[in-house]
Amino acid sequence: MSAVPNSAASDDPWRARPLRIALVRQRYRADGGGERFVNAVLKALDAHPGGLEVSLLTRRWTGALPAGVRALCCDPPHWGRVHRERGFARAVRAVIAREGFDLVQSHERIPGCAVYRAGDGLHRSWLAERLARAPWPVRWWLRSSPFHRAMLARERALFADPRLRAVICNSAMVRDEIREQFGVPAERLHLIYNGVDHAHFHPGVRVHRPALRASLGVPGEAPVMLFVGSGFERKGLEWALRALARLPETWLIVVGADKRMARYRRLAGRLGVAARVRFVGAQADVRPWYGAADGLWLPTRYDPFPNVVFEAMACGLGVVTSPRCGGAELIREGVQGFVRAIDDVDAMVAAVAAFSDPERARQMGVAARCAVEPFHPAVAAERLVALYRSLLDPAAASDSVIIR
Repeated sequence: MSAVPNSAASDDPWRARPLRIALVRQRYRADGGGERFVNAVLKALDAHPGGLEVSLLTRRWTGALPAGVRALCCDPPHWGRVHRERGFARAVRAVIAREGFDLVQSHERIPGCAVYRAGDGLHRSWLAERLARAPWPVRWWLRSSPFHRAMLARERALFADPRLRAVICNSAMVRDEIREQFGVPAERLHLIYNGVDHAHFHPGVRVHRPALRASLGVPGEAPVMLFVGSGFERKGLEWALRALARLPETWLIVVGADKRMARYRRLAGRLGVAARVRFVGAQADVRPWYGAADGLWLPTRYDPFPNVVFEAMACGLGVVTSPRCGGAELIREGVQGFVRAIDDVDAMVAAVAAFSDPERARQMGVAARCAVEPFHPAVAAERLVALYRSLLDPAAASDSVIIR
């Protein structure tokens, strides 16, 4: 990669050599939206014509990395989740001290980094949602859990650390929560939406529809909704199954993994919908499943901005989701889909029923594709670079294209 053009005065040392950027993410999971986003950003940054040296600080990354990205392992021995998080944070700080990066952008809750991307949202918000709906034994367990207490403490320390100069938010929902709950100044909160590769995710995936439906035993013209996501409790699968019981013609395909998979299978049986639900597990390539469906159904309890919303919309699917999903910010009522509270079952059922009309489902899919066309990983990368420039060279801030 070429060096950054020396368009400013020669006493700007960072312009005279490639900018050294480090991203921090613990591990790679093929079905993880956050990991796929990191991979897309790494690829875009590696190809950036301005000249960047990009490193990834990680415990374990099994996904393919761009040729110019260097992976640095930070995986000390650990015992349990709390010790694992602490050990990773210590290892990351040691590498940062040794390498002397120009900027470190963490995707984990590690105090001391200049840039934090809040792609996982606030642990405080997700925990509050769980506490609000859980029976008292679960509430007691959640409040006393060493893991949750440690996560909340790290989150507080992260946002209070004076070295934190910028927080990248992937939805306005998360931006507003951070400002309201932690008092982070508005000028440090930067809204940069994820992107989606429109050539990779496109309406042409519909070619998979006949064969995939036939392999699952789904009638050819039956309305099919697609649920994509691992961690079914947070993604709201229980709410989808309960609403499905009132949609006798609709089928549901569930793509994703959960350690309590058997519980959800049993729930589908008790609700009388097991014959119309297909659990297909995590999939390395979700595109054929988008092609087989009429719409995406994600009644999530808390999700900053799941990449599956971008992907499904790019593939020409309308979306039904909840107000606690950052992806709702791209949806106009009845145009690209619907936004419904998960506990308003009547409204949720009516929204999903709209996809039983093939023409209306098609129109929402066309509108959904149009809505995501401005968003691409390369655009997100450009905005990240603009943010980096503004942090390292305040005089360049006026030329940035950061969305706030």
